[in-house]
Amino acid sequence: MWVWILWVVVGLLAVGLCAFFALVVTMRTKNRRGLLLVRRFGRRFGRPIEMRTAGEPGASAAVIRHVGRRSGTPYATPIGVYPMGDDFIVYLPYGPEVDWLRNVLAAGSAELRAEGRTRVVAPRVVEPAEALPHLSAADRRVARLFGVTDFLVLERAPVASGGTA
Repeated sequence: MWVWILWVVVGLLAVGLCAFFALVVTMRTKNRRGLLLVRRFGRRFGRPIEMRTAGEPGASAAVIRHVGRRSGTPYATPIGVYPMGDDFIVYLPYGPEVDWLRNVLAAGSAELRAEGRTRVVAPRVVEPAEALPHLSAADRRVARLFGVTDFLVLERAPVASGGTA
């Protein structure tokens, strides 16, 4: 009986390790079909779970609100943001060809909800050399493991002075 249970546990661990290895290889090689599969899985299962708490105090994800560049439809996408002085930096593990990024770049601004609302402007994609010094050692290791080569810098919009007309 115990041998059977041990084989099941070992089998499940092997399947999990194989899935993780496949994910790392897919992310590092930027294989289009693999990335599409990972994005679809995340959109279907991960995003609804993340959106429950994204942007709230203590949440691991922020929410970026943007408008479709062709449709004009408002969207909300959970993303991981890291402080970079007064600005923010975002991993782009799928590369710069994702829809939400195209929308933000086309609009030139977005609303970011990360423990409060902030308007961000001047989005720009940067190289690892500019972004990595602003990340913790653990985040740099994760970026290297998954082959993240693109990062997004979002500048906090200047606060308008309280003048009234």
